[in-house]
Amino acid sequence: MTFNMKKENFRGMKNWNVAFALLFLFSAASSKADTGKGLEASDPTIKESAGNLIAQQSERTIKGVVKDATGETVIGANVAVVGTTIGTITDVNGSFSLNVPAGATLKVSFIGYKDVTVKITNQQNLDIVLQDDSQALDEVVVVGFGTQKKVNLTGSVSVVNAEELASRPVSNVTQALQGLVPGMNFSYGGQGAKVGSTMDINIRGAGTLDTKVAKASPLVLIDGMEGDMNMLNPNDIENISVLKDAAASSIYGSRAPYGVVLVTTKKGKSGKVSVNYNNSLRWSSAINMPKTANSYDYAKFINQINLNDGATPTFNADHLERIEAFLNGTNTNTTIPEPNTPTIWDWRGNDNNDWLKEIFGGTGFSHEHSLSVNGGNDKYQYYLSANYMKQDGIVRYGDEDMKRYNFTAKINAQLASWLKTNYSTKFIRKDLDQPNALNDHLFYYNTQRRWPTEPVFDPNGNYLVGLPKDLMWGGNNKHQTDWMYQQLQFEIEPIKNWKTFVEFNYKTINLMADEPRYKVPSWNVAGDVYYSSGAKSSMNTYSERTNFFNTNIYSEYTYLLKDHTFKAMVGYQSESNYWRKIGAQKDDLISESVTDITVATGKEYLTGGRNHWATAGFFGRINYDYAGRYLAEVNLRYDGTSRFASDQRWNLFPSFSAGWNIAREAFMEPYTDIINNLKLRGSWGQLGNQNTVNLYPYIQTMPFYPSSNTNENTWLVNGERQNSSKAPDLISALLTWETMSSWNVGFDLGMLRNRLTMSFDYFVRKTFDMVGPAPELPVILGTAVPKANNADMQSAGFELDVAWRDQINDFRYGVHVLLSDDRQKVLKYPNESGSLSTWREGQYLNEIWGLTTIGIAKSQEEMDAHIASLPNGGQGGLGTSTWLEGDVMYADLNGDGKITKGNTVDDPGDRTIIGNSTPRFKFGLDLDAAWKGFDLRLFFQGVAKRDWAFGGGHLVYWGNAGGIWNSAMFESNYDFYRPDGDTWLGANKDAKFPRLTSSGKNRETQTAYLENAAYIRLKNLQLGYTLPNTWTQKVGISNLRIFFSGENLFTITGIPDGIDPETLGIGDYGNGSGSYPLTRTYSAGVSVNF
Repeated sequence: MTFNMKKENFRGMKNWNVAFALLFLFSAASSKADTGKGLEASDPTIKESAGNLIAQQSERTIKGVVKDATGETVIGANVAVVGTTIGTITDVNGSFSLNVPAGATLKVSFIGYKDVTVKITNQQNLDIVLQDDSQALDEVVVVGFGTQKKVNLTGSVSVVNAEELASRPVSNVTQALQGLVPGMNFSYGGQGAKVGSTMDINIRGAGTLDTKVAKASPLVLIDGMEGDMNMLNPNDIENISVLKDAAASSIYGSRAPYGVVLVTTKKGKSGKVSVNYNNSLRWSSAINMPKTANSYDYAKFINQINLNDGATPTFNADHLERIEAFLNGTNTNTTIPEPNTPTIWDWRGNDNNDWLKEIFGGTGFSHEHSLSVNGGNDKYQYYLSANYMKQDGIVRYGDEDMKRYNFTAKINAQLASWLKTNYSTKFIRKDLDQPNALNDHLFYYNTQRRWPTEPVFDPNGNYLVGLPKDLMWGGNNKHQTDWMYQQLQFEIEPIKNWKTFVEFNYKTINLMADEPRYKVPSWNVAGDVYYSSGAKSSMNTYSERTNFFNTNIYSEYTYLLKDHTFKAMVGYQSESNYWRKIGAQKDDLISESVTDITVATGKEYLTGGRNHWATAGFFGRINYDYAGRYLAEVNLRYDGTSRFASDQRWNLFPSFSAGWNIAREAFMEPYTDIINNLKLRGSWGQLGNQNTVNLYPYIQTMPFYPSSNTNENTWLVNGERQNSSKAPDLISALLTWETMSSWNVGFDLGMLRNRLTMSFDYFVRKTFDMVGPAPELPVILGTAVPKANNADMQSAGFELDVAWRDQINDFRYGVHVLLSDDRQKVLKYPNESGSLSTWREGQYLNEIWGLTTIGIAKSQEEMDAHIASLPNGGQGGLGTSTWLEGDVMYADLNGDGKITKGNTVDDPGDRTIIGNSTPRFKFGLDLDAAWKGFDLRLFFQGVAKRDWAFGGGHLVYWGNAGGIWNSAMFESNYDFYRPDGDTWLGANKDAKFPRLTSSGKNRETQTAYLENAAYIRLKNLQLGYTLPNTWTQKVGISNLRIFFSGENLFTITGIPDGIDPETLGIGDYGNGSGSYPLTRTYSAGVSVNF
């Protein structure tokens, strides 16, 4: 079947059959749009039919016809009386008839056209002409040192607007961005979702193999100056541009090898004063926490490990009896006196506690308030805002909270016809108050491993075990950080189209920290207080200060010659950063009510440090545009950095990009009603990476150890310790830039008056001359060999962004789908032995090497037969020669008659690549709808493919993770092999997990326990209602919206319950078991415009 897409075939639709066919083919139902923009009627647009003037009445019938600029009637256009619910839509002839009150104002709208409003006086028949709305084509995007029309972009740039950010009531901007930008990856750091923590981000995957370097994070610029977007008031943000390829980000040089995030904040607008107030109230609780087994099952579980190991049971018969009695209520005492020391309580107890719920089972309340004022006239505009947020944690003991204060002031002034100036200042304060026991190991070492038999309280009602006491009375770390931003810009335009910008940016960051440690009391059987031996108090206090200064000077000229547009820019940028720290610690506080170092009498410790770095660069850009059809851009950056020696300090980095907007070609004119934009684009560029572990890798340094450092200075001279130093390490004078070379091809598509939009990119990014391991030299050298530029890596992938927006009568809706993928491969690495313990050529990052599982032996005979099939050592290569029923049988893949784990590519033993833990096919699905003031949004986010092998020490997954002190039992751990039906749980020969033993031989990385870590999560659901203007305007309010929101509402995943797919790879054992849990948050709030 062939469809003729010529424009004339869409004219003169006179029946619904044609309209329905279009609905089926293009999902282009008769619709209307309310963009909120009004265009007052003028003679060419609104025509009164002759002879139709009538006397004014209280209500009348208005008839009319709606056409487009070509004279074609518009079907389904919305015709509404402003401020009321009165309205209709045009029929198949573009006609409408509506009863309206006298003096009413009509608004006519349709998707893809500019709105038209007309005041009803004496008209009766109206001819209304809708003009094309070129907003989608004229949308301006912030790019490096300037702006460009989105339709003319040739680089890979994604934009997030203020409305998308505002719809997520979260504690920081990074959380709001998650899932909104294809190719932008998010992960939690080692602290998980702890109060005050933020997510790590990268663009298009890992960019370096050196994990000590910053995690390939993009450069974040706030109004042109480097800053932390997580500290911003989200309501101050106008939009965020994410520059992803070299063509888009190369203008920023060595600071932007991993992309750029440009945050543009709001500024004042001409017109009457506008006041906005927003607030939200939030309640958070932990999600995906494992549920602890009851104390009796736990005790029997531990005893089973002891039995299988041939050890004495940890819980004797008397202890088991007490636990069972406590569970059935015949014994109400949580513990007994310690048998060997009857003056104190037995911490092992006979209680039944879920310690994860006990510690992390609280509800954290947070609230945020924002107020902004803006206004001005043609000469000057101002913007003022203030924000306050207080966030409480979910830990049930101790005080855990963060307070953030934001103040912003901006003024823009037209000082002369040729001179504009912009000045802004921001002050941000973050107060973080957390128990020092709330460290990175709390979730695992101090909570997950805690026995459920351990009581919170002793029989006298006093706290017994240390964890709650440590959180409440062990001392709180109080960190106060202040950011001060000062930005001044001059815009000079002596002649038309020639503009010069001079920008001065200054930032200071001040941190003040107090970290007291207090002695934590205990109570004996008699109820008297005592302290453990060695308990001491201390006070640690320190301050850090950062000063950052940045100058940008650039000049641009635009030259127009008929359909040709040339734009050239040259500029200079410099940055200078100074950091310093001083601190002191002193033991033995004489008073814990005065948290000051001067009230301590014990040993003193002093700390300090300082550093400095600087960059400078000259840059230029040339843009060419022929009638919006043929596009080209060239960027050059000559960059210098203080991190390399003088002869390696400067380098030149170019980029090129081009685009072809096919939709602007003459042969596409018949299809302009269908295809509004079809742009092909491609780019190539190089960027330098100056990120090094050491700020001065080309300078030999000598460590200094004062006499007070007893770890280094272990000898005495004349009875006293001496100051000391060590010989300097060797340095490499040849250490220089890593070079990122990338190319990108893609297209942008807009159809059906841009109701349907699509963007696709495919990219390859190669990093050459990465800093790799030092070359091997004889050990007689006597010192460390310096690292060298000797490794290469590639990242490749794609990004897809598809959106559909439409309106049918009063119902508006939108669907937005994002999909991206990237993989990283090592192209070169000095690994002559082919060791699997480090990087190697040809390796994909995050490969999982493991054994192949045959199964669990269901009898001793089956295991013996398996061992007999391995005549050259059985499975003894895994550390033990004892293999019993219930143990794992592994496959001999290399056929050498034994099971071994080799460690080289040539000899991997019986290991093979069984999976890859890189998150693949990351997606987001954003659904929104609105109807008569109600609005609804559902946002889903997830990963479509990911493998995960839980390490042998993962408590939640395995339960027994190596001895009774590294074991726990959760509800997911009941499915272990049990051959004997007389055990307390009965036989289980078809178990998922092998028999219990402290040996790690059954917990090797293997195919049977490779889990599917893909997931989909309802990240956000929000329901709002905007009150009618006819109600709110009576009390001086122009707009009022209330909303209810939920975050992290449900998750579908293939990994076991109690493990969160978003925190894999962090915390203790790198499996997410040691991190602060994620939370589900319910919010309610209001937004008011005056």
